[in-house]
Amino acid sequence: MTDTLTDLLFAAYPWIKAFHIMAVISWLAGLFYLPRLFVYHAEQAEPGSKQEATFRVMERKLLRGIMNPAMIATWVAGLCLVFTPGIVDWSMIWPWTKAAAVLGMTWFHHWLSMRRKEMEVGPPRLTGRTFRMMNELPTLLMVVIVLSVIVKF
Repeated sequence: MTDTLTDLLFAAYPWIKAFHIMAVISWLAGLFYLPRLFVYHAEQAEPGSKQEATFRVMERKLLRGIMNPAMIATWVAGLCLVFTPGIVDWSMIWPWTKAAAVLGMTWFHHWLSMRRKEMEVGPPRLTGRTFRMMNELPTLLMVVIVLSVIVKF
């Protein structure tokens, strides 16, 4: 890495970290809320009803307008932090557990996106109960990420 880029990353570090935290909060808010919308969509919306159309709009806007940009911002800022020299010691376990949990969260985001596309064209194939259970996944991943970064186990 060039000295100029290293100097820039060091100078911008607090700003990048703050931006990363804000992006993560936004992304997690969507990861918590979208499955709840799916629960209500699966359990309460009759096919072809105005309520179903409303759920579809809410789900699409949440995913495209908030979650996708927040995920991208999280990844960009996070990678900037990773490439800041001296911030991450890859010989320790914590960066690997955090990375695995972030990949899991990204997988979950894409899984939700696929479910939204399915529900855009037809009734939900999964039950409200399934969406309720899947809604717990981002919480578990968040716990792993926070403990990894703060406790550095």
